[in-house]
Amino acid sequence: MTAAEISRIAGVTRATVSNWRRRHDDFPAPSAGTESSPLYDLPAVQAWLRGRGHTSTASPTEELRTALRLLGPGSGVAARLFPLAAGASRRTPEELAELAALPDDRLIARAEKTAGELPAAVPEAEPVRYGPDDADAVRALLGCVREAGPQAAVDVLAERELDEGAASGVYQTPEGLAVLMARLLPADASRVLDPACGSGTLLAAAARRGARELFGQDSLPVQGRRTAVRLLLAAPEAETTIRVGDSLRDDAFPDVTVDAVLCNPPFADRDWGHDELAYDPRWAYGLPPRLESELAWVQHALAHLEPGGHAVMLLPPALAFRSSGRRVRAELIRAGALRAVVSLPARAAYPLHIGLQIWVLQRPEPGGTDRTTVLFVDGEGEQRDGAPGTASATDTATATTDAGTRGASRPRRSGSSSSAASSSAASFDWAGLTDRVLGQLAAFTTAPDTYADEPGVARAVPLVDLLDDVVDVTPARHVRATAADIDPVALARRVDDLHKQLAEQVTALAASSASDGWHPSGASAREWRTATVSDLARGGALTVLRAATPGTRGSKGSDAPAVERPVLAARDIAAGNPPSGTAVDIHTDAAQPVIAGDVLVRAVAGGGDAAAMTRVADDRDAGALLGQHIHLLRPDPARLDPWFLAGFLGAEDNIASASTGSTLVHVTPGRLRVPLLPLEEQRRYGEAFRRVHELRAAVRRTADLASDTAATLTTGLTAGVLLPPADPAGPGSRSV
Repeated sequence: MTAAEISRIAGVTRATVSNWRRRHDDFPAPSAGTESSPLYDLPAVQAWLRGRGHTSTASPTEELRTALRLLGPGSGVAARLFPLAAGASRRTPEELAELAALPDDRLIARAEKTAGELPAAVPEAEPVRYGPDDADAVRALLGCVREAGPQAAVDVLAERELDEGAASGVYQTPEGLAVLMARLLPADASRVLDPACGSGTLLAAAARRGARELFGQDSLPVQGRRTAVRLLLAAPEAETTIRVGDSLRDDAFPDVTVDAVLCNPPFADRDWGHDELAYDPRWAYGLPPRLESELAWVQHALAHLEPGGHAVMLLPPALAFRSSGRRVRAELIRAGALRAVVSLPARAAYPLHIGLQIWVLQRPEPGGTDRTTVLFVDGEGEQRDGAPGTASATDTATATTDAGTRGASRPRRSGSSSSAASSSAASFDWAGLTDRVLGQLAAFTTAPDTYADEPGVARAVPLVDLLDDVVDVTPARHVRATAADIDPVALARRVDDLHKQLAEQVTALAASSASDGWHPSGASAREWRTATVSDLARGGALTVLRAATPGTRGSKGSDAPAVERPVLAARDIAAGNPPSGTAVDIHTDAAQPVIAGDVLVRAVAGGGDAAAMTRVADDRDAGALLGQHIHLLRPDPARLDPWFLAGFLGAEDNIASASTGSTLVHVTPGRLRVPLLPLEEQRRYGEAFRRVHELRAAVRRTADLASDTAATLTTGLTAGVLLPPADPAGPGSRSV
């Protein structure tokens, strides 16, 4: 391990590690590397740190990553640890701690026995054998299962295998999206297939909805193992069958039909087997064009359904309008197989720069009811008072641009451990979107002939209107509000109200940004002694609590654990909002009520993230449950001022020095540093940081109101329901 990794696990700076090397003769000597970049033996360093009372501040997942990396590429230990993660999930934390404390030889023997309990359920798994060199990785895995949960350990193992195999373009389906897709299926769907199962997120969501027979296939062995172990953890009572192979070329379930298919297939894959599969019986709606691999996956899904069965698929927006797929789209519509299309906002799922779509399909039943309409739901639009459901001009332009650029995107598979995609999606309001989409689909399914359109949000379009020369099934094209849908008087009232609110907010912003009282510290910056959060916690000045990540022990049953309190989500800290999370955002075994005065720190942020990283909990947060990806610091008010603590912890340099990653940074709270100042001086700084927080909130509210006002005015003018002012140029202006 490098000196940087030592500093990370010890919660100190690189300079401190260099100091230890110079001052302590018993500090472990380098075991590899070069003079300028020495490498150290992990067990030796850990023993030295323990001897001096330094406990590791690295997260359990980070320690497992380090242990796997130290074994080097090609060791294959990550693949062999999958069944151990599943077996360890059946042990209590006490049993895992006892196992990890055993000497190496006994640890290896017990680990092989534990892993041997489940290998038959994991694709391509053979009897597991561990060597003496694997002992540290085995201990790190057991610690990760004990502290972060078995699913977190499985994700780290998969991440390592994918990195070693250079498997690019593999991204995980966000948990909120998986829940939405699973809930779009009928409640009685018991047999569910995912032919591109990736990490198993969709099948796990189906199991929480009540599915009891789960079938999955993936072309990557690591993803097959990952799915199998995930389902053993999340749905041990379900009958699970996972296979490895190319579903289009080598279908592992050729004779299986199911109640439902959930799938996030590869996009834009030109090597999907177009020539060799030209006469495949699955292409009941036409041979998929070479550049339309997604239409092959759509027909593969329909071929596996029982008559009347449903498929819910995540697909790129260009599939809805590209001319090469027009004939197949038309046949799907004529047959009544396409039931609904839902557009998602950009950044809801990877690829982040476009808004993907969910297609809801149903295999026609012989002699079934003729279907005359298709439902379109625009998840990108915003509902506005006075102009119900009217999407802003910006929304419409963005949707059009994103759809047009999708065709060049590279192939991808669902289901990796990519944190960038999952973090971005975690900040999205999945609960709100899910409620809107399910409400529209339920109304449409119950009475499709009398379904009431909601302009700008959802519309049921007759089949005959779709079967034109383009056969474009892009939701924004069909649901956009027209002038007839907008009440001119109501919109004018809305504009007046927005102008008043904006004027009031500008005044509040000016008050928040007052520069009175800010003075230079002197000719140079102040210098002060600092301590890490770990040091302060050891001294009793504060307590550090960390919420669980998804998939840890105990998460099974319904869609999500039932909670009766609001949930504080990481997105609420970034946006300055009150608790907005739902049961999906929390794990019941790690539920931590928030109290006023707690300091909340986001655990994950994107590179260059300018949003707030910290905040102090107030009365509106009190009693809320702590969501995922948040660190909670509870200071002793007699020793630490909360706003002082939050202000210094959230400083850009402080976050950077206590984080790992570049595109996405994971904050290790124990490494954050705080100046050592008297309480009275802390309170002065704390009051200043509170004013900065209010300024940030005022800027955000002003920007939101200005954007809303501009969008509403643009909509009214272009729809012909608002007239320009009598003197648009105004005094002192010159005409063009």
